[in-house]
Amino acid sequence: MLQSNSEDNFESPIKDIKRHEDNLKFLKSQANHLDESILDLQVRLGKYHSKDAANENSDLHPEEESTQQILHQEQSAAGILCKVKSYHAIHASNLSLIKDVLGIVATLARVDNDALSRLLSEYLGLETMLGIVCKTFDGIKALEKYDGDGKIKDIAGLHGLGSSIGRKIDGRFTAFCLEDLRPFAGGFIANDPQKKLALLKPKLPDGKCPSGFLDFVVNMVNLDDRNLFCVTAGGHGLRETLFYNLFSYLQAYKTRADMLSALPCITHGAVSLDGGMITKNGLFLLGSR
Repeated sequence: MLQSNSEDNFESPIKDIKRHEDNLKFLKSQANHLDESILDLQVRLGKYHSKDAANENSDLHPEEESTQQILHQEQSAAGILCKVKSYHAIHASNLSLIKDVLGIVATLARVDNDALSRLLSEYLGLETMLGIVCKTFDGIKALEKYDGDGKIKDIAGLHGLGSSIGRKIDGRFTAFCLEDLRPFAGGFIANDPQKKLALLKPKLPDGKCPSGFLDFVVNMVNLDDRNLFCVTAGGHGLRETLFYNLFSYLQAYKTRADMLSALPCITHGAVSLDGGMITKNGLFLLGSR
């Protein structure tokens, strides 16, 4: 009897350890699945900005395809906003909190290369890709209301809008105020229909432009005509405000080897079409997705 109790006392901790190990494996599996889902959305959002992806499914405009992917993020602010605008358009048109919203970052631009599009989605990250872009600070204030104690009012703003369609915003969300973003101070490339910024090409110590340099990323995104001019009260468009603040002087190269050879003249990070990424000076992202 004494021996049996000793064996039971010995086996009990082992069973507990085994149970905890199984739970840990399950949680790791769930975390990996979530990471894969987030990455999948990032890749698809990026892919849908390219002309190649548009050709694969000609029934939908790239912006509409991006919107469909955002709608899968049911508990995100962007997902709620897109759902209301897509399925409750008449109701949405009368909402003051939506009138100042220009759109979601992921739907406001596109690039012509799938590889670059996926890289930029990864570079910005999901939170930024799902960021809500407002023209003015009044638009930012309309998205969220607070009580006297500074607590968020669940029945007002975007939170209240979500509740009205059975959705609740999970966690924080990013919102951009265009009028508060410092615009690019320089000029534009003459006669360029896309109003690309007049940026000086990088130069190596010998005065030559690095081999494989494609362009500054801010000039590689394509914008709809309506977003090129007078988006803000000051007459600025999205390139010199939102996308200049997101990408700054981020450079794009053909290959990782080209990018690494150009290190002496990379000041604000770089990406290469074969997957290389330097987010800022001294910070390299290695491995692959």
